[in-house]
Amino acid sequence: MEMTEKGGGGGDLSPPETIPEEPSPPETIPEEPSPPETILEEPEPQETTPALKKEDKDASAESASETPRKISFTKKKRSTKKKGRFSVKIAEPSDTDHTASSGADSGKESEDGSSSPLKKAMRKVSTPMKGRFHVKTLREKPHRPSRVSSVENGEMSPGLDFEASFDQAAKNQMTVEALPKLAYYRNQETKSAIARQRPTLRELHAPKEIQHETLENEEDVDVEAGEKKDAVEVEKFGWIKGVLVRCLLNIWGVMLFLRLTWIVGQAGIVYTVVIVLMSTVVTTLTSLSMSAICTNGEVKGGGAYYMISRSLGPEFGGSIGLIFSLANAIAVAMYVVGFAETVRDIMVDHGVSMVDPSNDVRIIGEITVVLLLGVTLVGMSWEAKAQIGLLVILLISMANMIIGMLIPPSNAQEAQGFVGFEGYMNEGPTFVTNIGPDFRGETFFSCFSIFFPAATGILAGANISGDLKDAQEAIPKGTLLAIAITSAVYAGLAILIGACLTRETTGSLDDLLAGNLTSACKDVTCEYGLLNDFGVAELISAYGPIVYAGIFAATLSSALASLVSAPKVFQALCKDKIFPKTEFFAKGVGPSDDPKRAFVLAFVIAVAFIAIGELNAIAPLISNFFLMSYALINFSCFSASLAKSPGWRPAFKYYNMWVALVSATMCVGVMFLINWWAAVVTIALVTSLYMYVKHTKPEINWGSSTQAYIYKQALSATHKLNNIPAHVKTFRPQVLVLSGLPECRPALVHFCSHLTRSASLLLCGNVIIGEAPDHAEQILSSAQEDWLATQKIKAFPGSVTAPTLRKGVQSLLQLGGVGKIRPNTVIMGYKNNWQEDSHEAVDDYVGIIHDTFDIEYGLCILRIAERFDVSSALSSGSQPDKDEPGKNAPDVQDPVKPLMGDSTKVLRNMQIDNVIKSMSKFQSKMPKGTIDVWWLQDDGGLTLLVPHLLTHKSIWEKCQLRVFAGGSQDDLGREKLELAQMLSKFRIPTDEVEILEDLNKKPQSDTMRQFEELLEPWKLDTENGETHEKFPWKVTPEEIESNKEKTKRHLRVWDLLHHHSESANLIVITLPMPRVGTVSPYMYMCWLEMLSKDLPPMMLMRGNQTSVLTYYS
Repeated sequence: MEMTEKGGGGGDLSPPETIPEEPSPPETIPEEPSPPETILEEPEPQETTPALKKEDKDASAESASETPRKISFTKKKRSTKKKGRFSVKIAEPSDTDHTASSGADSGKESEDGSSSPLKKAMRKVSTPMKGRFHVKTLREKPHRPSRVSSVENGEMSPGLDFEASFDQAAKNQMTVEALPKLAYYRNQETKSAIARQRPTLRELHAPKEIQHETLENEEDVDVEAGEKKDAVEVEKFGWIKGVLVRCLLNIWGVMLFLRLTWIVGQAGIVYTVVIVLMSTVVTTLTSLSMSAICTNGEVKGGGAYYMISRSLGPEFGGSIGLIFSLANAIAVAMYVVGFAETVRDIMVDHGVSMVDPSNDVRIIGEITVVLLLGVTLVGMSWEAKAQIGLLVILLISMANMIIGMLIPPSNAQEAQGFVGFEGYMNEGPTFVTNIGPDFRGETFFSCFSIFFPAATGILAGANISGDLKDAQEAIPKGTLLAIAITSAVYAGLAILIGACLTRETTGSLDDLLAGNLTSACKDVTCEYGLLNDFGVAELISAYGPIVYAGIFAATLSSALASLVSAPKVFQALCKDKIFPKTEFFAKGVGPSDDPKRAFVLAFVIAVAFIAIGELNAIAPLISNFFLMSYALINFSCFSASLAKSPGWRPAFKYYNMWVALVSATMCVGVMFLINWWAAVVTIALVTSLYMYVKHTKPEINWGSSTQAYIYKQALSATHKLNNIPAHVKTFRPQVLVLSGLPECRPALVHFCSHLTRSASLLLCGNVIIGEAPDHAEQILSSAQEDWLATQKIKAFPGSVTAPTLRKGVQSLLQLGGVGKIRPNTVIMGYKNNWQEDSHEAVDDYVGIIHDTFDIEYGLCILRIAERFDVSSALSSGSQPDKDEPGKNAPDVQDPVKPLMGDSTKVLRNMQIDNVIKSMSKFQSKMPKGTIDVWWLQDDGGLTLLVPHLLTHKSIWEKCQLRVFAGGSQDDLGREKLELAQMLSKFRIPTDEVEILEDLNKKPQSDTMRQFEELLEPWKLDTENGETHEKFPWKVTPEEIESNKEKTKRHLRVWDLLHHHSESANLIVITLPMPRVGTVSPYMYMCWLEMLSKDLPPMMLMRGNQTSVLTYYS
C-alpha cells in the first residue's frame, strides 16, 4: 500500500500510486501476531512531530524537501528470532530510496514507552516539512493467529487484522467521531474511574476544519475499564464472601439459640413455620425489588441509601440514609450487650465477678467494641476473614444442636423436657402435642413481631456495595440464596425442636418416673421446657459449651457487620452533601476509601449506648428503622416501574411493580405489628427529615423516578386537559411576555409573575435577530432558566431567531405552549424610543399588535416612567436604546453582576438612578393606594379581571380597586348603580365606582397643542412634494380627518386621567383598537403616547372580545 504525501499546505491525500520499484510482497505466515493498530495522522504545517528524538530531528532536517514523496509499507520475511517486522519505503524524486527498518530494535521498548517497531521506523523518516505523515499507536491488540493477506498494486487486502485495522484507522483520521466506549457514558463527577467526553454535536457539525487531537495519553489509560493502568489494586469481594456470608451471619442471630425454642412452645410447629414463611415472603419480595434496583445501573457505595436516593431522590434517600446509619450504629451496641450478657452469665455460673452484674456487662461490652473497631480499622479484608471464621463457628454450633437431637436423651434430660423424637407424653407423641399453638399471654402476631427482627439482616451484603466486585450480580444472588438457606434452617429447626422437646416440665426425676412430668405443671410452677427455659438449646446439644460459641459468633458477627455498615452508608450520605457540616466524615483513607472517621463516629455512638445500658426499650425502634428501609426499597421499585422512564431497564426481570407495592405495604404493617409507637416515631422522623431536605433543596440531580413520574403526570394531565372544552369559569390569563432576555427587563418579568404566580402559565419570549446557526449557543444556554430560578419566578423562557422582531414574535405566538397550556394574553413593554427609531421598527411594533389581535389573543402594553430595558447596566458598552419588546439586548456580559459604573454616568439615555429604580420595580410590596381601572369599552372583561387578580397577590394587597366607566349626563345615577350591580354579580370587590359624564367633551387646548406637536414630524408634507407612495409610513391628511373624533376622545381621556388617577399605584385602561387600513403606525403611537405619558405605571389592555367573566355559578 502506498500513499503520496503532498508538499503543499492543503494536506489532501492523493490516490495510491505504485512506486517505480516493485515492493516485496509479504510472506503468508500461518500464525502471525497482530501488530498494533496505526493511523496516518497529518499534523498542522510547519510543526514538528512531538515524538521525534533530537537526533532524529537533525537527520530529518537535512533531508527536508518540498517535493512529493511516496511511502509504502511492506511486510518483511519472518525471521527466526523476531516476528512481525515492518519496513517503510520512501520514494523520492531521485533514484535513491531511503529505507528505515525496525531491525533488531523491534522487540525493545522505545523511549516513550511504545514497543511498536512500525512506530520507531516512522519516527526515523519523519521530517518537519509540510504535509508529512507520522504514525500514532492507538492500542496494542492481543496476540492471535492472523489470516492470509496479500498486497496487490500497493493496496492491502483485508486479510490480516492489522491491515483491516490500519485501513479503518486511515479512514478515521479524517473525522473526530468517536467509537462507542463505556468511558463516554460514565458520570463526569465519578472518582472511581476515568470519564471521557465524546465530541460534541457542534464539533461534528460545525463547518470548520477538523483538527486531530493527539492521543499520547491514550496509552496510559485503559478506556474500556476507565481506570489508570498504574492504579493500586483494591480488594473487592465476590458474591459469597461479600454478600452470602454476611447475610447468613446477620439472619442467623441469637434468635437461633435463645428465642426460636420459646416461639415453638408458644405458637406450635405449624404456626412457627408459618411465621418463618411470612418473614421469608416479606424479605424475599424486598430482595426482588432490591435486585431490580441494583441491576438498573452501576451500584456505588452506600447500599440501601444509594439505591433509595438514586430511585426516589435525595429527600427519601437522605432521610433513610441518616436513620439507617444511626440504626446500625445503635445495633452494634445491642449485639455487643447481648454478647456481654452471655459472658456475664457464664462468669456468674462459675462464681466470677468484676464489679456487679450491670457494670460487668458495660465493661465487657466496652472492651469488645474496642476490639471490633480494631478489626475494622485494619481493613475490610481482615473483617471479611473474621466473618468467615465466625460463620464456621456458627455452623458447627448448629450442627452440634442437630447431632444432639439425634442422640437418645438421658433421664436428667428427659426430666428437663428433652424427650427425643420417640418421646411420648400424657397427651400423646411429642410432635403431635406440639403441632398446634398453646399461647400463654401471647398471640400469633406478638410471636411474629419477636421473630421478624431476625430476618432484617438481608441488607448486610448490600451495605458494602462499594466493596463488591460486581454488585449487580452479587447482591441478588447472595441475598436470595441467603434467605432461602436461613429460612430452610429456621423452619427445619422449628420442626425438629417441636418433635423432641416438651412445652413445660417440672425437671424432677420423681415426676418422670411417676409419668406426670408435664401434668404436674398445673399445680406447681415449672422452670423447664420450651416455654420456660431459654437455654434449652444447650440441653439438646451434643456438647453444651459449643452453643455459647454459637451465641458469641452470632452476636459478634452481627455487631461487626453493623459496625461496617453504619460508616459505609454514612460516608456515602456525607459525600452527597445532603445535610450540612457532614463533609468531614466523607473523607476516606487508602485505595479502598475506608471511612476511618465514620468508623470512629459509629464506635463513639456504640460506646455511649453500651454505657447507657437499657437497650430493650429502643430495640423495636431499631427494627422499625430497618423495616422502613425495606418499605422504601419496595416503593422505589414500584415508583420506577410506574413512571415508565426509559432509564428503568433492570437486568433482573423477576419482579413486579404491584408486588413491590404490596411488599411495601406489608413492611409498614409489620412495623405496627412489632410496636405501634415505634412505627409512629419512625414515620414521623422520616417525614421530618424528608421535609427538611425538600426545603433545603440540595443541588443534586440523580434522575430519580420521582422526576420521571412528575413528567408522566404532567404529560397525562396535559392530554386530559386538551380533551376538556374551554369554559369561561376556568379561564385564566396565560401570559406570553415579550421580555427578551429576562434579566434585561426584570421589572416587566416581575410584574407578569405577580399575575401568573402559582396559578397560570408565564412564557418569557426572546427574539434573537439573525440566523439560528449563528446564535445556537445562546439558544441552548441555560442562563435564562438560572436567572428566573434565582429570582424565584415560575416561568418558561423561550428563544427564537428571526430576521426581524415581528417575524420572531409571530413564531412565538404560533408555537408558544402546548395543547391547552399555551398563551392567550400577550404583555409587552411600551416602545419609548419610537420617535427616534426607524419607521421599519415602528411598523414592526404596531404590526405585533395587529398579529396579536389576528390570532385572537388579549394584549397588554405596560409603561413605566423608568423604562424596562436595563441592559445598559449589564453591559460595558453604551449601545443605542432600542427598547423593543422581546428583542435580545446586545452585549450582555453578566446578568448576575451588573456593571453599574459611575452614578453620574448616563447609560443608554437613562440616568443611573432610573436604571436602579427599573431593576427594583415591582419587587417590593406596593404602598397603600389604588389600582384605577378605566373600563371604557367592553372587551370581554379582561381589563377588569387582570387588576382583580393582582389585588389577590401579597405585593398588591394594600391596593383597592377603583372602576371608571363612560356614561351620559342624562341618567348618571342609574348607570352608576347598574355598573355597581354588575361588578357585584361578577364578585369583584371595588372601593369606588365612577361614571365619567364628561368623557365626550373636547380636550383642553394645551392637550390638543401637545398632540399636534407630537404628530407634526410624521405628517405627510404634500407642499414639499411628499407622496404616500414614497413615504407610506407618514400620516395623511385624510387619515387625520377620518380619526378626528377618536383623537379628541383619547386626548380627553388623558385630561381625565390626570385629574382622577395621577396618584394611583397602577392604571389599567382599555387599549385603543388600531383598525387595519384606518390607523397608521405613527398615528397609533401618538395616541398611545398621549394616553400614557406623565402618569403612574399604566397597562393599556384589550381582551379578545370573548367573555372571561360570568355571574353564573
